[in-house]
Amino acid sequence: MAAIQLNGIQAVVFDLDDTLYPERSYAFSGFDAVAAWLEERFPCPFAAAQRMRELFDTPHRPHVFDQILKEVGQDPAPDLVHRMVEVYRTHKPAIALFPDADDALRRWRGRYRLGLVSDGPLIAQQNKVEALGLVGCLDRIILTDVWGTRYWKPHPRAFEELEKTFNCRKSACIYIADNPQKDFGGPQEMGWRTVRIRRPGCVYEQAEPVSGGEPDFEVPSLSEIVLSS
Repeated sequence: MAAIQLNGIQAVVFDLDDTLYPERSYAFSGFDAVAAWLEERFPCPFAAAQRMRELFDTPHRPHVFDQILKEVGQDPAPDLVHRMVEVYRTHKPAIALFPDADDALRRWRGRYRLGLVSDGPLIAQQNKVEALGLVGCLDRIILTDVWGTRYWKPHPRAFEELEKTFNCRKSACIYIADNPQKDFGGPQEMGWRTVRIRRPGCVYEQAEPVSGGEPDFEVPSLSEIVLSS
């Protein structure tokens, strides 16, 4: 995929997971926290964190905690799984920006209005934003769960809010994200330009867009995006 040049840009808005940092690193950080919690309570005949990492790349991914409990000889009761999920979501993650994301934020800061729109459980997303130091890098951060799940993407509310905040022409706003199954419908409905970042090895690398949600452009990294005002 060749680099793309976008002209007339005033505002750049990013997704978070697998756009600015590797989502896998957050999962593995959370597994470390859950494993420490688990090993304090039950005898584990193996390294629980490492086993959860292995399960991440199997069909057990949506139910990693249920599976790890079974493997340590415990009943995956809903209340126990819920507690593990809470440990996962509330832990302070050890994560870092992709190098190209760090570079893009440095290059574009001060030249364009920069924003973030991200779905997911609020406390988890807040902890990610804090760990990545994004508060000082972006002009507006919207974590859609503050309004409830009905306003998660593809709902356009977050993009409407940013358009008001930035006071930009619709065509001067771009949204950069990785999931073509939900990320682009909202901004496209608003008349924004959209860019899919398809990073090798990321969660939605092989995902196909839903009808009407096809991005305008696709790149393998933020380094392939050239902007001008």
